[in-house]
Amino acid sequence: MTIAAMPPEAAPARPIPTTRPGVPAPPVAVPETAATVSDTPRRTRADTTLRLVTSVALAGGAILAGIGFAGSYKALQALGEAKGLGRFSYVFPIGLDAGIVVLLALDLLLIRRRTPWPALRWLAHAFTAGTVVFNASSGGPIREDPVGAALHGVIPLMFIAAVEAGRRLVIKLTKLEDGHQGDGVPLYRWVLAPRTTAALWRRMRLWGISSYREAVDREQELTVYRVMLEREYGSVRKAPSDARLPLTMAPYGLTVDEALALPRRQAEREKALKAAQQAAEEAARQEAEERRAQAQIAALRRQSAIQAAQAEAEAAARAAEAQAQAQVTAAERLAQLEEQAVETATIAEAKAKAAAAARREAEERRAQAAAEAEAAELERQAAQARAEAAEAEKAAEAEAQAFETQAAAEARRRAAEEEEAAAEIERRAAETRRAAAEMAAREARAAEEAERARLAAAEANRRAAEMEEAAAEARRRAAEMELRAVEMEDAAQLKPSERAARKVARMALAEAGGRAEALPLERIVEVLGVSTSTASERRREAAELLAAGYRPSVD
Repeated sequence: MTIAAMPPEAAPARPIPTTRPGVPAPPVAVPETAATVSDTPRRTRADTTLRLVTSVALAGGAILAGIGFAGSYKALQALGEAKGLGRFSYVFPIGLDAGIVVLLALDLLLIRRRTPWPALRWLAHAFTAGTVVFNASSGGPIREDPVGAALHGVIPLMFIAAVEAGRRLVIKLTKLEDGHQGDGVPLYRWVLAPRTTAALWRRMRLWGISSYREAVDREQELTVYRVMLEREYGSVRKAPSDARLPLTMAPYGLTVDEALALPRRQAEREKALKAAQQAAEEAARQEAEERRAQAQIAALRRQSAIQAAQAEAEAAARAAEAQAQAQVTAAERLAQLEEQAVETATIAEAKAKAAAAARREAEERRAQAAAEAEAAELERQAAQARAEAAEAEKAAEAEAQAFETQAAAEARRRAAEEEEAAAEIERRAAETRRAAAEMAAREARAAEEAERARLAAAEANRRAAEMEEAAAEARRRAAEMELRAVEMEDAAQLKPSERAARKVARMALAEAGGRAEALPLERIVEVLGVSTSTASERRREAAELLAAGYRPSVD
C-alpha cells in the first residue's frame, strides 16, 4: 500500500479500510424486494398508530386550551373588577389569552417560513407567566394559599409545555424539509467522554454539521487516515504535503475526500484559466490579423487607384510629348530644307553673274569684231545657266520633298512607337483594374462568408437559447417532481435515511438514466452533505428502490 504513489485525481484510492466497496449491480439487490414488501404492513400499522397519537395530542391540546381559557376567564374577570377595570374586565381575559395564542401561532408560522423571531416566543412566555400570576392572585395572596395558587397555574403551564412540544416538532420537520438532519450529541457521550465530546460539538458548530452520525464518521475517517499515514511513513511529518492535506485542512471542515481532491481541483482550475487565457489571446490575435488584413486591403485599394491614375497621366503625357516632338522635328527639317534651297539658288545666281562678268570682260578684251558671236555665246551660256539653275532648283525641291517624306515617316514611326507604349500602359492599367476588381470580388465573397458565419452564429445562439429553455423547463419539472416527492415523503412520515435514499433515486433518474451505480459518489456527498461511506449506502438503497419500481411523478 503506497499513499505517495496515488495521484491527486484518484480521490477514492485512499488507504482507509472503513470505506465500503462499490455498490453491486441492481439485479443482485432484487431478491431483497420481498423482504421490503413484507415490511409494508408493519409500516402501515406504525403510520396508523402515529396518526392516532397525533390526533389525540391535538385534541387534548385543544381541550386543555379550552379548559384553561374557561377557568382563566372567570378568575381574571373577577380580578379585573376588584382592581377597578369596570366593563373592560369582561374583555381583558379574552385579549390576554388570545394574544398569547396569536403570538405562539405567529412564532410557529415564522419558523415554518424559515424566518424565526425569538422575541415572539419570549413575549408569549412573559404573558403566560403574567396569566399564571394573575390567576394565582385571584383567589387571594399567594403566600397564604400556595396550593390554590398552584391549582390556578398548573393548566397554563401544561398549555405552554404542549405548545413547546409542537414548536419542537415544527422545527424538526422544517429542518428535514431543508435536508438538515439535526440530531444533536447524545447525553450519554457528554457523561462518558466530556472533553472529546466538547471538541466534537465545537467542530459540529464550526463546520455546520447537523448530523451527529456524520460528525462521528468524519472523526473516524480522519483518525484512520492519520494512523495509515504513520504506518506508511513512520510519522505524519515524513509524509508528503499532498498526503498531509486531510490533516492540514481538518480545522477548516474539509473531509478526507475533499482535502485529497484539492490538488486535482486546483489543477483543473489552473487548466481552465490557462485555456481561457489562450482563448483570449487567440481571439486577440485573430482580431489583430483581421485589422491588419483590412488595413492591407485598404492600402492595396489606394495603391491600385494611384497606379491607375499615374499610368493614365503618363500615357497622356507621353502621347502629347510624342506628337509635339514630331511636329517640332518636321518643322525644323522643313526649315533646314528651305534654307538649303535658298542658299543653292543664291550661289548658282552668283556663279552665273560672275561667269557673265568674266565673259563680258573676255569679250571686251577680244576683238570688237567678234561681239555678235560672243553675244550669241553669252546668250547660249545664259540659257545653259538658267537651265542649270532650273535643274538645281528642281533638285533642291526633290531633295526637300524626300527629306520631308523621310521626316514624316520618322514622325509616324515615333508616333506608332508612342501609341504602342500608350497601349502597353493602358494594358497594364487594365490589368491593375482587373486585379482591383478581383480583389473587390474576393472582399465581396469574404463579406458573404462573414454574413453566412454571422447567420450560422445567430442560428447557433437561437438553438442554444432553445436548449437553455428546454433545460430550464427540465429543471422546473425536476423541481416540481422533487417538491411532490418531498410532500409524499412528508405524508408517508419517512425516516431521514429513507428520504435520502429516495432523493438519490430521483437524482439517478434525472442525471444517470435510472442507473444508480452510474451516479458518482462525489455528487451524492455534495447534495446530501454526508460521508463517502454513507453516500455509498444511500446509493445502494436507491438502486434497490429503482429495481423495485420506484418512479416519482408530477400530477
